[in-house]
Amino acid sequence: MRQRISMAKLTCLAMLAAGLATFGFAPVASAHTGEFAQFNNCPSTNPAAVKCLDAVTVGGKVVLGNKNVPIVNPVTLQGGVTEEEEGPHETFISHMVAATNGETLTKTPQPVPGGLAGLVNCKEISNWLVRIGCESVFENGLTGVNSTLELARPASQIVINENALAEGAGTALVLPVKVHLENPLLGSSCYVGSESAPIYWNLTTGTTTPPAGYTPLTGSVGEGSFTEEFRIFNLKGTELVENNWAAPSAHGCGGAIVELIIDPIINASVGLPSAAGKGESWTSCLTVKGSF
Repeated sequence: MRQRISMAKLTCLAMLAAGLATFGFAPVASAHTGEFAQFNNCPSTNPAAVKCLDAVTVGGKVVLGNKNVPIVNPVTLQGGVTEEEEGPHETFISHMVAATNGETLTKTPQPVPGGLAGLVNCKEISNWLVRIGCESVFENGLTGVNSTLELARPASQIVINENALAEGAGTALVLPVKVHLENPLLGSSCYVGSESAPIYWNLTTGTTTPPAGYTPLTGSVGEGSFTEEFRIFNLKGTELVENNWAAPSAHGCGGAIVELIIDPIINASVGLPSAAGKGESWTSCLTVKGSF
């Protein structure tokens, strides 16, 4: 297979010490043993997968509406990667092949700062009827709330552009996601985004182009290197950013019937739906490992 990833400047040497992220590729033929053991969930018997991916994000943040949720627990993107094909604007892109354990994107809870009280502030709700309902429902607003990022579409809709990843120009990674808000009061079906209406993140190592009035974010490429056998490719110090996505309203909060009360409260408190530019997703000091 031709090697399409170029080298770039090192920006974050102490990737793991800084507590941020790891991103990796490997050939399917070498998966699951020795230094490739991290790719244990790669679908190596699937003919569509020509190499494997294991990406562990251990830092960054997601801004949803007016709430900032730091990534403090590792999130793994894993599975196979298809052969490159011609994409838009004369680019070459690959797609993901689902992980064998069923979790192409691991469902890792992230604590919402301040818990339920940090998520819902009844006094800030301008609609008096919703505010009264909020005060009557959320009397004990100090219980914890988790925000869990989940894949909203099949793995095949995850797009990877290796050149864009390494060159800092264009979309490097497309992720269709939804956000699960978890708390006993919110029930098990409180989501922002869904399978039918996902949130699409177009992450870049370059500079974002948000709507007018919003400040662009700039990622970082990192430095590329091979192992001695030229079988594993490492890309260290990468930052992926995105702030040109819109977030829909929350739905399903509290379960049937109750959601008619709680959904408006969550949306009013979090600031949902939010227009493109308000949302941010950011992972930092990403490391890519791969074999060609």
